[in-house]
Amino acid sequence: MDAVAKGILAGYPKGVADELILPGLDDVRAAAERLVGRAHRTPVLTCSALDSMSGASLFFKCENFQKTGAFKFRGATNAVELLADPERGVATHSSGNHGAALAAAARARGIPAHIVVPENATAVKLAAVEHYG
Repeated sequence: MDAVAKGILAGYPKGVADELILPGLDDVRAAAERLVGRAHRTPVLTCSALDSMSGASLFFKCENFQKTGAFKFRGATNAVELLADPERGVATHSSGNHGAALAAAARARGIPAHIVVPENATAVKLAAVEHYG
């Protein structure tokens, strides 16, 4: 396990960290390939005024332009695409973006999605989950 992985896993209880597997560069590239044609290629923007204020070069990945309005569509779609054919359905608990993303990904794959939404979820988040399926 490299130093970066050890640092990321440092906060987990002993035993749990040993079971977690962090994705490597090949995993990230494979996920990117699975998302081609499924996820939008969202823009990366810069702002010279904010660069000057921060003293750094800042880059803003505009995932608000992604399908379902959030980056969570990428992870949900990747997970759904990794399912074997016998694994024909997904379920989650979400009060917002993850639920909408998983519903959209499942709909695109033609499998059922069961999203449990808390009673106090906002109407707009509930509507998004219902809209995507």
